[in-house]
This record gives sequence, C-alpha cells and structure tokens, in this order.
Amino acid sequence: MERQHISAAYDAELHALRQQLLAMGGLVEMMIADAIRALVDRDTPLAERVIAIDHEVNGHEVTIDEKCLELLALRQPAAGDLRFITLALKIVTDLERIGDQCANLAKRVREINTEPPLKPYIDIPRMAQRSSLMVQEALDAFVRGDDELAVKVCQDDQLVDELNQQIQRELYTYMLEDPSAISRAMKLTYISKSLERIADHATNIAEMVIFMVKGKDIRHTIA
Repeated sequence: MERQHISAAYDAELHALRQQLLAMGGLVEMMIADAIRALVDRDTPLAERVIAIDHEVNGHEVTIDEKCLELLALRQPAAGDLRFITLALKIVTDLERIGDQCANLAKRVREINTEPPLKPYIDIPRMAQRSSLMVQEALDAFVRGDDELAVKVCQDDQLVDELNQQIQRELYTYMLEDPSAISRAMKLTYISKSLERIADHATNIAEMVIFMVKGKDIRHTIA
C-alpha cells in the first residue's frame, strides 16, 4: 500500500511538471501574439505588457528547474522518466529564451510605434503565427511523446526561414529606395529575425523530443 501511495504521488508530480511546462509555453505563445498585435494595432501599452510578462516567464523557469532537480534528487527516476525530466531542464531554457525574444521584439515595437508606419504588415503576422504554432506543437509533442509531430515542427522551420528571407529582401529594397525609411526598416528587420529565432527554439525542443522518443540525435539532419 505504501509503495502504491509513493507511486501515485510521483505520478502526480510528473503530471504537475507537464502542466507547468504547458503553462509556460502558453505564456510565451501569448507573448508572441500580443507583441505582433501591438505592432499591427500600434498599441504601445500592449507592447509594454509583453515586456513586463517576461519576468513571469523567468519565474516559471526557476520553478520548473527547481522541481526537476528535486525529482532527480528524491525520486531517482529511470529510463523514460529520467529522459523526460532531464529534457524538461533543457526545454525550459528554450522557452525562457523565447520569452526574451518576445520582450526584445516588443521593445522594437514600442520604438516603431512612435514613427509613421512604413508599410502594411502582412508577412510578419504570418511569420509570427507560424512560429507560435511551432512552439505549441513542439510542446504538445514533448508532453505526448509524439515524434511524428516533432518531425513536422522541424520541417516547418524552413517555412519560417523562407518568410524571413522574403521580408529581409523587401525591407532592404525600402532602405535602398528611401534613406528616410532606414530606421523603421531596420527595426522591422530585427522583429523578423526575432521571430526566426523563436522558430529555431521551437525546433530545438522538437529535436529533443525525437531524441527522447527515438534515442536518436537528428540535429542538423532534417531537411
């Protein structure tokens, strides 16, 4: 009976860890969406809120790190549980860095909103939506141990890269044709690159999921 009680408590702790990771992931997904909405709607107070929320993301990182280390020390997990917990320690770092990218992105939005719009925003919101979906699917793949979904996330990174390249080319054209547009175009270039980095972090998570499920390191090998 005591062993069953310990097992039930351990399962509950693992479930709570999964929920904490999903909560942190949901927070950074919201940050991505709100940062881009602040750009499109020229909503500077919303950009400020995104910047402030980064502290909450950092708090999640500390809490999850502590829980993982506690589980490793006190529960001595083996096999699949050990891989899950050790990868959670790595994944939470990628989520924290996504939060940093969102906060930095929102700071550029805050600056852009003080100037006249350079152009209608079409491709940047598309890129943000795709990057956010990659984060969501990477976390879903981690929690469910779904390596097929993780492979899809890795493949989708190419779509974000292509959008980023397209946006960069367009912005460089603006800068060449109109020197007065350089400052605004450079800030939009920074935003596009930040979204590309967010997709890279989602890809990192997906690659770790494949390692967790398959025991195979596929970094730099998925086309």
